Amino acid sequence: MARRLPHEGEAQDGVLLAWPHEGTDWRDDLAAAEAEFRALAVALAAHGRVLILCRDGDHTAHIRATLDGWLEDPGRVCLVPCPYDDTWPRDFGPLTVLDEGRPRLVDFRFDGWGGKCPADRDDAVSRRLHAAGLFRAPLERHEWVLEGGAVESDGAGTLLLNAPCVLAPRRNPGLTREAAETRLRQALGARRILWLEVPPLSGDDTDGHIDTLARFADSGTLLHSACDDPAHPDHAALAELEAQLRRLKRADGGPYRLVPLPLPRPLAPQGRLLPANYANFLVLPEAVLVPQYGDRARDDLALERVALAFPGRTVAGVPSTVLIRQNGSLHCLTMQLPRGTLAPCPASST
Repeated sequence: MARRLPHEGEAQDGVLLAWPHEGTDWRDDLAAAEAEFRALAVALAAHGRVLILCRDGDHTAHIRATLDGWLEDPGRVCLVPCPYDDTWPRDFGPLTVLDEGRPRLVDFRFDGWGGKCPADRDDAVSRRLHAAGLFRAPLERHEWVLEGGAVESDGAGTLLLNAPCVLAPRRNPGLTREAAETRLRQALGARRILWLEVPPLSGDDTDGHIDTLARFADSGTLLHSACDDPAHPDHAALAELEAQLRRLKRADGGPYRLVPLPLPRPLAPQGRLLPANYANFLVLPEAVLVPQYGDRARDDLALERVALAFPGRTVAGVPSTVLIRQNGSLHCLTMQLPRGTLAPCPASST
């Protein structure tokens, strides 16, 4: 295969994270948000390197002090000043393809989920980091919008996407499914493209990112959000999601093994239902980090089912009750950097 988008859990150099500050949407929850960001950074650093974006020198010093004493190996964390609008590198960070086995960073446009939020600085992050020597793989720019949370890969040439998100007119006006498939084959090496037609979860402002709905554990297994409460506003949409997943076929023509993940109890501060879900987990080469929402029974059930789908990996929960207040969770807040992409961290940044 000349070019392919690897599965998230393949060999990595590290994970990209962007730290909140008062200029981000976390300004009203900053102390609580930083506590959960710290828990996430510590969990990531237990398994590999973490590249953390900082606003400036003062912010860098603040983050260093916030993490002081919490890390087993502080040298695994690299703090890098770089302008950014908010904290969602899953959508503005680079996707990495393997081109004849060699990593290549693919940088799509990011427009704030169809112009919903400021995004000019976010859109420039990958190019800034590459120009600063933080990445050692070549960078390839594509002038159309595709967020990392909108595409899921099994690592073997199959991509899974949700059409209402990827084909939203505000992102790429006039883009047809056929044209999108041509671009996905060229940019990401897709050999098979599977489309869903599912509305977003309540409170989701991404138009239905796939990483809130269904995820590959391997080329034959899909984990997906599910709801057994007929009174829940997302019950019908998630029943339709499962029905569509059951109709999909693996590359060998067989059906996928489906692993349902429950929704946590509804989280609705100020009466606004948040898109809390467990499909927004992050896969590392030796571990899977799973959001936890303070719903003990469902948190535990989600950990159990993720462990079932990822035998041989450590499965750990990360507190996410504050993270979800801005409509995202662990996967949205991170971007994996496959092996061969990340340069050594400058000594002044550790």
